[in-house]
Amino acid sequence: MKIVRSIGGARRAIAQWHTRGESVGLVPTMGALHQGHSSLIRRCRKRAKRTVVSIFVNPTQFSPEEDYKSYPRTWRRDIALCREEGAEIVFAPDVGTMYPDGFETTVRVGSLGDYWEGTSRPGHFDGVATVVLKLFEIIRPDVAVFGQKDYQQTIIIRRLIEDFNLPVGLIVAPTVREPGGLALSSRNVYLGAAERVAAGAISRSLRWAADRIRKGARSSSELARQIRRIVETGGFFTIDYIGFCDPSTLASQRRLNPPVVILIAAKCLAKSAACGRRYIDNIVVR
Repeated sequence: MKIVRSIGGARRAIAQWHTRGESVGLVPTMGALHQGHSSLIRRCRKRAKRTVVSIFVNPTQFSPEEDYKSYPRTWRRDIALCREEGAEIVFAPDVGTMYPDGFETTVRVGSLGDYWEGTSRPGHFDGVATVVLKLFEIIRPDVAVFGQKDYQQTIIIRRLIEDFNLPVGLIVAPTVREPGGLALSSRNVYLGAAERVAAGAISRSLRWAADRIRKGARSSSELARQIRRIVETGGFFTIDYIGFCDPSTLASQRRLNPPVVILIAAKCLAKSAACGRRYIDNIVVR
């Protein structure tokens, strides 16, 4: 496995694969890798001859009050995981490489980024779309793999690919979960034992609501009240938002008509989890 830090080095290494007609897959990450990322790499290797993993903590998708400086960075473990899963290149640029002096051209995400996570984190998706577009241009992958846990992000990336006519196939991989149901996330390291158990209520509430919808429930407001009750019962989490949306457009549904995706964001209040940490999850009901 090769570790590449420069844009030119990445392009030269990958150009050899393209010249030989070998397909290239990209798994974009911010590091702090876990078994969810392992599943993305494995899925990528099934769809492409060669696999590149990018590791870059992207400052432009963090607001000033968020945890950019304290975001988990586990370089040695990340490299070991990439090697174990069979990645051939790890592209790990620094901030100056991705955003050199004078950099000022960015992507402005449209209406898809204006609600749910976009409301809670203004500018977040502009930063995501900008760095993803740069990675696509540098690596020029045939396929790129993202996790379903960041559902709104996958819809925005799909629109980015369509709007800019990018020759990239988007693969959305299922969310990988801890035994208690909590979606795997790099930020799970912030949770203490009690909060981790309570956090299982996030996925449990989604499964409960999905079952109710399949059995005929149609009132989004009533289901939202029950989801809130389930999540907040443990006392460690408070709801940021609950959304019932069209899975393709993210248009809000008040009267539910499957298919529907339920989006949720919850903020951890416990001191042991570092106040203000947010956790997102979703479930698609067909």
